[in-house]
Amino acid sequence: MDKTSSSAIQITHDGGVKKITFTQRSIIEEGIISQIGKDIVALIDSTPKPKVLISFAGVDHLSSAALGVLITCHNRVKSKDGQLQLSDISKPIFEIFKITKLNKMFQIVDSVEIAMKNFK
Repeated sequence: MDKTSSSAIQITHDGGVKKITFTQRSIIEEGIISQIGKDIVALIDSTPKPKVLISFAGVDHLSSAALGVLITCHNRVKSKDGQLQLSDISKPIFEIFKITKLNKMFQIVDSVEIAMKNFK
Protein backbone atom coordinates (compact mmCIF):
# COMPACT_ATOMS: atom_id res chain seq x y z
CA MET A 1 0.00 0.00 0.00
CA ASP A 2 1.32 3.39 -1.02
CA LYS A 3 0.22 6.77 0.34
CA THR A 4 0.09 10.28 -1.05
CA SER A 5 -1.24 13.31 0.83
CA SER A 6 -2.20 16.87 0.13
CA SER A 7 -3.64 19.22 2.71
CA ALA A 8 -7.27 18.27 2.14
CA ILE A 9 -7.15 14.66 0.98
CA GLN A 10 -5.15 11.53 1.54
CA ILE A 11 -4.68 9.07 -1.30
CA THR A 12 -3.93 5.45 -0.59
CA HIS A 13 -3.03 3.02 -3.34
CA ASP A 14 -4.37 -0.42 -2.47
CA GLY A 15 -3.79 -2.92 -5.24
CA GLY A 16 -5.19 -1.23 -8.33
CA VAL A 17 -7.61 0.96 -6.35
CA LYS A 18 -6.95 4.61 -5.47
CA LYS A 19 -8.63 5.27 -2.12
CA ILE A 20 -9.27 8.91 -1.34
CA THR A 21 -10.15 10.12 2.13
CA PHE A 22 -10.66 13.64 3.38
CA THR A 23 -8.59 15.19 6.14
CA GLN A 24 -11.23 17.79 7.00
CA ARG A 25 -14.76 17.46 8.38
CA SER A 26 -16.12 20.31 6.27
CA ILE A 27 -15.54 20.56 2.54
CA ILE A 28 -16.98 23.97 1.92
CA GLU A 29 -14.13 26.37 1.15
CA GLU A 30 -13.78 27.18 -2.54
CA GLY A 31 -9.97 27.09 -2.56
CA ILE A 32 -9.82 23.72 -0.86
CA ILE A 33 -12.48 22.27 -3.16
CA SER A 34 -10.59 23.54 -6.20
CA GLN A 35 -7.38 21.88 -4.97
CA ILE A 36 -9.21 18.63 -4.21
CA GLY A 37 -10.61 18.65 -7.75
CA LYS A 38 -7.18 19.23 -9.28
CA ASP A 39 -5.60 16.47 -7.17
CA ILE A 40 -8.29 13.91 -7.99
CA VAL A 41 -8.45 14.74 -11.70
CA ALA A 42 -4.64 14.47 -11.92
CA LEU A 43 -4.88 11.08 -10.24
CA ILE A 44 -7.56 9.91 -12.67
CA ASP A 45 -5.73 11.28 -15.71
CA SER A 46 -2.52 9.49 -14.73
CA THR A 47 -4.21 6.09 -14.67
CA PRO A 48 -5.61 4.02 -17.55
CA LYS A 49 -9.00 2.54 -16.53
CA PRO A 50 -8.83 4.10 -13.04
CA LYS A 51 -10.48 2.45 -10.06
CA VAL A 52 -11.26 5.22 -7.60
CA LEU A 53 -12.91 5.03 -4.19
CA ILE A 54 -13.81 8.24 -2.40
CA SER A 55 -14.61 7.70 1.26
CA PHE A 56 -16.52 10.40 3.11
CA ALA A 57 -15.82 8.92 6.55
CA GLY A 58 -15.68 11.79 9.03
CA VAL A 59 -17.06 14.39 6.61
CA ASP A 60 -19.96 16.39 8.08
CA HIS A 61 -20.47 19.16 5.54
CA LEU A 62 -20.18 19.26 1.76
CA SER A 63 -20.87 22.28 -0.45
CA SER A 64 -22.54 22.26 -3.84
CA ALA A 65 -19.17 23.14 -5.38
CA ALA A 66 -17.81 19.88 -3.97
CA LEU A 67 -20.67 18.04 -5.67
CA GLY A 68 -19.59 19.69 -8.91
CA VAL A 69 -16.07 18.33 -8.40
CA LEU A 70 -17.51 14.85 -7.84
CA ILE A 71 -19.49 15.08 -11.08
CA THR A 72 -16.31 16.09 -12.92
CA CYS A 73 -14.49 13.13 -11.40
CA HIS A 74 -17.35 10.80 -12.35
CA ASN A 75 -17.25 11.98 -15.96
CA ARG A 76 -13.45 11.68 -16.15
CA VAL A 77 -13.47 8.15 -14.76
CA LYS A 78 -16.31 7.16 -17.10
CA SER A 79 -14.49 8.59 -20.13
CA LYS A 80 -11.49 6.40 -19.25
CA ASP A 81 -13.68 3.30 -18.83
CA GLY A 82 -12.86 3.19 -15.12
CA GLN A 83 -14.86 2.73 -11.94
CA LEU A 84 -15.75 5.26 -9.24
CA GLN A 85 -17.43 4.44 -5.96
CA LEU A 86 -18.37 6.62 -3.02
CA SER A 87 -18.56 5.24 0.51
CA ASP A 88 -19.17 6.14 4.14
CA ILE A 89 -21.54 8.99 3.31
CA SER A 90 -23.33 10.35 6.37
CA LYS A 91 -27.12 10.41 6.38
CA PRO A 92 -27.41 14.24 6.02
CA ILE A 93 -24.98 14.28 3.09
CA PHE A 94 -26.72 11.30 1.49
CA GLU A 95 -29.96 13.28 1.65
CA ILE A 96 -28.29 15.94 -0.52
CA PHE A 97 -27.35 13.22 -3.02
CA LYS A 98 -30.97 12.04 -3.04
CA ILE A 99 -32.46 15.53 -3.43
CA THR A 100 -30.13 16.28 -6.34
CA LYS A 101 -30.64 12.76 -7.73
CA LEU A 102 -26.87 12.28 -7.72
CA ASN A 103 -27.45 9.03 -5.86
CA LYS A 104 -28.56 7.66 -9.24
CA MET A 105 -25.37 8.85 -10.97
CA PHE A 106 -22.86 7.55 -8.45
CA GLN A 107 -22.27 4.06 -7.18
CA ILE A 108 -22.66 4.64 -3.44
CA VAL A 109 -21.93 1.90 -0.90
CA ASP A 110 -21.96 1.79 2.89
CA SER A 111 -18.28 1.10 3.55
CA VAL A 112 -14.78 0.93 2.10
CA GLU A 113 -14.84 -2.85 2.59
CA ILE A 114 -17.94 -3.25 0.42
CA ALA A 115 -16.50 -0.95 -2.25
CA MET A 116 -13.23 -2.89 -2.38
CA LYS A 117 -15.17 -6.11 -3.00
CA ASN A 118 -17.14 -4.42 -5.80
CA PHE A 119 -14.10 -3.41 -7.84
CA LYS A 120 -13.42 -5.82 -10.68
